[in-house]
Amino acid sequence: MRKTLILWVVLLTGCTGIPEGITAVDGFDVNRYLGTWYEVARLDHRFERGLENISATYTLREDGGVDVLNKGWDIKAGEWHEAQGKAYFVDQPDKGMLKVSFFGPFYGGYNIIELDKQGYSYSMIAGPDRSYFWILSRTKQLPEATLKALVEHAKALGFASDEFIFARHD
Repeated sequence: MRKTLILWVVLLTGCTGIPEGITAVDGFDVNRYLGTWYEVARLDHRFERGLENISATYTLREDGGVDVLNKGWDIKAGEWHEAQGKAYFVDQPDKGMLKVSFFGPFYGGYNIIELDKQGYSYSMIAGPDRSYFWILSRTKQLPEATLKALVEHAKALGFASDEFIFARHD
């Protein structure tokens, strides 16, 4: 029984970490992060495959967490797909390290590893390992120099930047 309980704890919390050698941003202000962000680049995952015009909208929950609404246009089906989730801080609320769930009690890491702290205009997100990665922006496109610098930073952190998918927005 004890081994089963330990296994469940590991399964339910094991995916909320951060990749080795990477840290989440300090001085994070969730109120400035709220609102809509547009996906600029990502590593491929089945849950976003075939989608364009991808965005994430964050709103504050009454319990101190964050509601997450991910939205993308399915080009083959000709319809919007949405996923509603919730996120909570893993540590203190001024550290950009959250856990997010779209499926009941199962949480994954949502780690803000780069952030424009002055304007909150772009961010880089890592999951629990280097196979999950996104660049987000408040606008549908980033200036070319900013995007290039973020991609180079991601590459230096060990992400497969040559496999990034760059989002289309119209």
